Amino acid sequence: MAANSHDQGRLPAAFLRPGSSSFLDFLSEHAPERLPGGATPPIKGPVEAPHGTTIVAAGFADGVVLAGDRRATMGNVIATKDMEKVFPADEFSAVGIAGTAGIAVELVKLFQLELEHFEKVEGEVLSLEGKANRLSTMIRGNLGMAMQGLAVVPLFAGYDLDRGRGRIFSYDVAGGRTEETGFASVGSGSVFARGSLKKLHRDDLSQDEVATVVLQALYDAADDDSATGGPDLVRRIYPIVMVITEDGIRRLTEDEVSAAAGAIHDGRLQRPDGPQAPAL
Repeated sequence: MAANSHDQGRLPAAFLRPGSSSFLDFLSEHAPERLPGGATPPIKGPVEAPHGTTIVAAGFADGVVLAGDRRATMGNVIATKDMEKVFPADEFSAVGIAGTAGIAVELVKLFQLELEHFEKVEGEVLSLEGKANRLSTMIRGNLGMAMQGLAVVPLFAGYDLDRGRGRIFSYDVAGGRTEETGFASVGSGSVFARGSLKKLHRDDLSQDEVATVVLQALYDAADDDSATGGPDLVRRIYPIVMVITEDGIRRLTEDEVSAAAGAIHDGRLQRPDGPQAPAL
């Protein structure tokens, strides 16, 4: 996509040619090297790169909550204590990333641009189902890198304006998509987080209660998974929590998350394993 050297200031011909409303398709045709991992040569042996870890999501009556811890690891080393792994995709959806951090962040930025491009070309917002499918295609495009150890496994959540409820989608490294019921988790601490969500999540919880439940799940994941970071009260580093409803997406403020994390911490001083669900 070299610029037109004869008419400076004019867009290259590729930008003016009618085509798909998908920016991903446009980039694949005219500049595939700009895709995440597109310019990466074949790799032999294991790769040491920062990895993002645990992401959780849970639904409630008015929408869905998506949250992620802040730790990124590289082998047995904590590479970053305050990485952001949950991003808004557009006004009514968000995506959390687990896997190779650099490629994952690139993929999210491209996904955001893909949705914005579609809206500008078509004049309407892509359906939540369509967004989930587009993300699946993008993950599948990274399969070659995933087979070399540079995998990206996101968790996608949003409010479906057509169905009037929140929905959660999980993926595998090949782009396989699964719609989750109630809650979901991905990443190295997902097994522990999912166990916590199974015990604490209920369909009748309020927004604040669901936000607390996902924080409890991240706390449990950090308790058993060294790659997952719990709330850092000393450095004031807290999980990122996003709430998505029919009014749009809202990231909880640091004060809101710190208050909830502080209450959870105080409760764990009395009961280190956290709240317990009744046996029946």
